[in-house]
Amino acid sequence: MRYDFDEVVDRRQSGCVKYDFAAEKGMPEDVLPLWVADMDFKAAPCIVERLQKDVTFGIFGYTDSKEDYFHALANWYDAYFDWKVEKEWLVKTPGVVFALATAILALTKEGDSILVQQPVYYPFSAVIKDNNRKLVDNGLILADGHYEMDFEDFEEKIVQENVKLFLLCSPHNPVGRVWTKEELWRIGDICLRHGVKIVSDEIHSDFVYPGHKHYMLPTVDERLKDISIVCTAPSKTFNLAGLQASNIWIPNEEMRNAFVQKMAAIGYCHVNMIGQHACQAAYEGGREWLEQLKEYLKGNLDFARDYLERHIPQIRLIEPEGTYLIWLDCRALGLSEEALENMIVHQAKLWLDRGAIFGKAGEGFERINIACPRSVLEDALKRLEIAVKALTV
Repeated sequence: MRYDFDEVVDRRQSGCVKYDFAAEKGMPEDVLPLWVADMDFKAAPCIVERLQKDVTFGIFGYTDSKEDYFHALANWYDAYFDWKVEKEWLVKTPGVVFALATAILALTKEGDSILVQQPVYYPFSAVIKDNNRKLVDNGLILADGHYEMDFEDFEEKIVQENVKLFLLCSPHNPVGRVWTKEELWRIGDICLRHGVKIVSDEIHSDFVYPGHKHYMLPTVDERLKDISIVCTAPSKTFNLAGLQASNIWIPNEEMRNAFVQKMAAIGYCHVNMIGQHACQAAYEGGREWLEQLKEYLKGNLDFARDYLERHIPQIRLIEPEGTYLIWLDCRALGLSEEALENMIVHQAKLWLDRGAIFGKAGEGFERINIACPRSVLEDALKRLEIAVKALTV
């Protein structure tokens, strides 16, 4: 069947963070929000049908998963990423950010250095600083509209700062890079040689554009299984963020035990029942929906690229290789951070993610979520066009 991603669903008055909390977050009530990374599309019918059964059943007690849940996940990663996971590796958490924080607490101590690659998803920096660890930045290099890793600086920072843990974003949010097998092998080899453990956030792994391929980190080198925690979830892929269910893979028993013990110390034990059922239904029956969604998102990307080139050439699209988030270079406008934010929010009436929150290297950039009906995206780009043209009047 064909799914209708052009349908505009009014999410207001649903408790939706994206639409209902503008005032609480210091934004005008009439902004169009394309900031937080959830989608404006209804979930796949197979998920809705499974949850309707739960509601009809009417009992929502303590719940856990059995073999069929693991097999749904294992079949997905085997079929689409050639990654053969084992049941004992799996630890379920309420979210990937929770897993990042738990890994930091389990694998490092206060004052230890943890490395990131900015501009990067801002909770990476927050969970490091909030847990009294030292943030070390191996900044990505932007050259000719394309971001690359600085491998020499990566190794130098590890040695100089005595780095204990590396938080990898793969695919990368917000710059949209899908790291090649060679890039992943190279950073993995450096970490192996210097005793650095890796937490790899691979939550966007299902969104890769044609011509690119996502590699789950442990598949690029068998040795990486012993130093890696791989964070996955159905939340981005199937728009299930509110259901609080993520799947964390920790092959190394010692690391896994430390992680589980820290979870126990925090007091967490059971994943949301509805989230588990939605996850299993998605991986068992949601592939056709996902393929059509990816086709639609590719159309949104093409539309945005064309619109910017024709109507707002001062703003440059950093061509994404993955994710449904696009990274816009607005530096040619010549605006300060404050002036750029004022233009976006008060002239264009848009609520986007400011580039600066992803690190200093993000200053002058904006992140836009294009997982919305095309009419909404067009409205947003028209607002942006009018605001930019007003700068020269």
